[in-house]
Amino acid sequence: MPSLFQQWLSPYGLKRSLVTLTLLLAITLSWYYMLFAMSMNMEPVRQWQLYDIAMLFVMWAIMMAGMMLPSAAPVILLVEKLNQQRKRRHSTYVPSLYFMLGYLLAWSFYSAIITLVQYALHHLSLLNSMMVSANNTFTAALLLIAGIYQFTPLKQACLSQCRSPISFISSQWREGIDGAIWMGFKHGQYCLGCCWFLMALLFATGVMNLKWILLLTLLVMLEKLLPFGRFSSRVIGCILVAAGFYYLI
Repeated sequence: MPSLFQQWLSPYGLKRSLVTLTLLLAITLSWYYMLFAMSMNMEPVRQWQLYDIAMLFVMWAIMMAGMMLPSAAPVILLVEKLNQQRKRRHSTYVPSLYFMLGYLLAWSFYSAIITLVQYALHHLSLLNSMMVSANNTFTAALLLIAGIYQFTPLKQACLSQCRSPISFISSQWREGIDGAIWMGFKHGQYCLGCCWFLMALLFATGVMNLKWILLLTLLVMLEKLLPFGRFSSRVIGCILVAAGFYYLI
């Protein structure tokens, strides 16, 4: 039986390590940006220009990559494992990084939409120049909607897909580069349907509030990866609804 070192040096081991390192590098660079560069690149804006909107999109896109890739790592590595098995059988396969690219494309579309939403919220004076909610009613509405959404069939259906990557891959597998990107994009859509209101809560807590960014990242991982994730999603919903009523009162 080969040693762990021999397994790591095997073509499959090296390939899997390369995908893992690429994934870790993407997560690390995203969090480096959020910790050290985000506040410098996004100073308080009082009169929005095209450059400010572009930088806001960049901020959201990097932030979503850093927040969502940790919980997507298992499915990306599973796709890589299946591709290496196909390669050993001399079947067609596509580098798993195309799957990751498709996943990030889905969240990039979300980042573009949420950028325009934030631009509108600033003009409605619902967010202040520090990108924090300036209206308690708006904050309460965000919390209530996000909390209620946790119980909806759409949320639970998307969460099921995110929690069962083998089921997703077996039903959605596509061949070729286009197929890999499509699969990643499709999985990103499920992930988006699962988490989009949680990400929108940053409008209430502060778009650049690192403590809340970290907390939301951990909550997403808790929902998707841990055995009691389904139950925890409902607990999170109850907490958000209670917080929403607190802001209303």
